[in-house]
Amino acid sequence: MDKLDFVDTHFHFWDYQHPVLVYNWPEPPPGVEPGGGPRFHELKTFNYLVEDYIAETRNCNVTKAVHMQVAIGTQDPVEETKWLQETADRTGFPHGIVAHANLKDPRVEEVLARHAEYANMRGIRDFSDGDFLVDPDFQRGYALLEKFNLCSSVDLRWQIMAKARDLAAKYPNIPMVVDHAGEPVERTDEYFENWSQGMRTVAEAENTWCKISGLGMFDHNWTVDSIRRWVLECIEAFGPERCFFGTNWPVDQLYSTYD
Repeated sequence: MDKLDFVDTHFHFWDYQHPVLVYNWPEPPPGVEPGGGPRFHELKTFNYLVEDYIAETRNCNVTKAVHMQVAIGTQDPVEETKWLQETADRTGFPHGIVAHANLKDPRVEEVLARHAEYANMRGIRDFSDGDFLVDPDFQRGYALLEKFNLCSSVDLRWQIMAKARDLAAKYPNIPMVVDHAGEPVERTDEYFENWSQGMRTVAEAENTWCKISGLGMFDHNWTVDSIRRWVLECIEAFGPERCFFGTNWPVDQLYSTYD
């Protein structure tokens, strides 16, 4: 069978020698395994640049690719967008940029405006803290995404998906993307039922989308069979027209090859 063309909707570049960008990836609380698993520290030992991605995807019919922010800790997050746009202008990749902004910051509108000056800018991901989905400060910044025609990418666990549905419904003109298939961190039947209900709840808002990605982070020895019901449930909850695929590369490189 011929390989399908596809858009990789979730991948990362990083350059530890960059003079401005900082990569202080969040460390998990004590006793909690990091999202990348026990080998997560390996990602801090090498650069991953556009040339690496182009070489690695050359046999996989990647027609376009969307870069997700990863330079956490950089003083000015627009510096990452600037670097990525320069990379895109030079090589064609990435075609879309989802950048970082602190939506709780009272000055976030200025940050969004500077992000929006770059042609490939498409959305914002903010790893916010606390009960952020109902935080008035967060919602004030979230509402500004409509002004700049940006989507929101959010990392959610099933426990807060009802709040995500309500937030999406409150701002129906802002597309909300649920990253990494709602981060199913366990593979038990009980967890599946809770996660499934959460996914169907957030999907009630018609402006929500599901990114089927990152499953290797929580299923390090995954097989097609081990992830099958999680993938199919995403499609059942959101419908095929509101689902898309992302590789989470090169984080999931720890648990698979790109092919």
